[in-house]
Amino acid sequence: MEKPYFEGWYFKHQKGDDMIAFIPGKADSGAFVQMIAPTGSRFFAMPELTHQDGCIQVGNCIFSSAGCKVDLPGVHGEITYAALTPLKSDIMGPFRFFPMECRHSIISMSHSLYGSLCLDGQMYHFDGGMGYIEKDSGTSFPRAYQWVQCSAFPFPCSIMVSIARIPFYGIRFRGCICAIVLDGKHYRFATYDGARILVSSKEHIRLAQGQSLLEIDLKPSPSGHLLYAPKLGQMSDTIRECCNAEIQVRLWEKGALILDASSQHAACEFVTPEK
Repeated sequence: MEKPYFEGWYFKHQKGDDMIAFIPGKADSGAFVQMIAPTGSRFFAMPELTHQDGCIQVGNCIFSSAGCKVDLPGVHGEITYAALTPLKSDIMGPFRFFPMECRHSIISMSHSLYGSLCLDGQMYHFDGGMGYIEKDSGTSFPRAYQWVQCSAFPFPCSIMVSIARIPFYGIRFRGCICAIVLDGKHYRFATYDGARILVSSKEHIRLAQGQSLLEIDLKPSPSGHLLYAPKLGQMSDTIRECCNAEIQVRLWEKGALILDASSQHAACEFVTPEK
């Protein structure tokens, strides 16, 4: 019997208050595309998804490192991507060599956008906006986790942080991965590099690693939009994502404050297990 499996990609497009993200994917329950925007979210069941040479085709939609072409009920358009910003090494570090419940990949921390999308008759123009791409695969999302991503700062900066309860060979531990690209320089906080989670709540994150300290203050909306999530290979679980949360990020290196930035356009998820 084959092991339950899912894989899904997250293509985010943001310019000012306008944000539209697409999640093409497939699970044992079938292929799909999910869409999330400030106005709401939608789930589209698809007959199949193919992934070849970095190009994802699902239904009449195409997603790749060069851009996306979207043709869905009520949503259509095309966006071209400039050069992507991949990390210098796999965000999973040594954990990429082990079987994991959920494997996370960052394809691009940020890239410029050109093009537009029409959603329910309204045009959204993304010329000069910023994009972000990641991928998840495995059997299930973690039962408890926090995820934050933002590339919409007044200067070139992009951040992604994920904190989760991780099952690993019969035990569970709380681990973190975090990537920051600031003016072309890469910073990373990760459990496998000795990062410590000092605070992890819906409104505040604090990570320490060596002589580095990261603080994030969040003000998410009271309730995000519903997305379907994988559970044992089936898209049967639900989570909520906030599209335009307020965020304040501060990063210290050896006691010197090297980043102090705010944005009103962070995406975030905060999932706690049901009691």
